[in-house]
Amino acid sequence: MATVKFTFEDKNISPKTVEDVETDMSILEVTEENGIHLNHNCGEVCACSTCHVYVLSGEDSLEEISDKEEDFIDRAINPRIESRLGCQAVILDKDAVIEVEIPDQSRIIGHEH
Repeated sequence: MATVKFTFEDKNISPKTVEDVETDMSILEVTEENGIHLNHNCGEVCACSTCHVYVLSGEDSLEEISDKEEDFIDRAINPRIESRLGCQAVILDKDAVIEVEIPDQSRIIGHEH
């Protein structure tokens, strides 16, 4: 099973590692199931940018980025080359080790779930 290591721009939040993650789960679903705060407004349908994250390593273990996702990433706060939408970053490799940084959620207008 995959491992996802979360760090946070907000350094007041301690890093968290989630092990035994099943394939076909999105990064957003991993956060939801493990009590990790990540705003999301559109219901996981790639229609906003509130679940924007940075994939620091393990990108090759995720579903390929789509043109639609790239368009919404451009609307996110401080997009970078390693930006993804948590709802679209689906884990494909059962042996993946993925490192994700969650942007400061206080700067994002969104629903807290």
